[in-house]
Amino acid sequence: MARALTIQRTTVPASERARYFERVKACRSHYAAANCRFYVFEEASLPGAFIEFTEADDQTTLTVAHANSPYRILDPARIYNETEIA
Repeated sequence: MARALTIQRTTVPASERARYFERVKACRSHYAAANCRFYVFEEASLPGAFIEFTEADDQTTLTVAHANSPYRILDPARIYNETEIA
């Protein structure tokens, strides 16, 4: 079965950076326990502009993990499924 992925963009003011990293640490722990992978990337030329990726081996695992997340996901229904390139 194809992998499933969600993407969320976040802009964090410099004054909130420490709080943001505490939140993503909690998210990383939550998603790891839910058999998901959680990645955060910061835009090289715009500090504070982040993209968060949450990936699972299937859509159901990802949906359940988002439903139980300690933090609100902006659009948990917008799930991307891996597409085979033929």
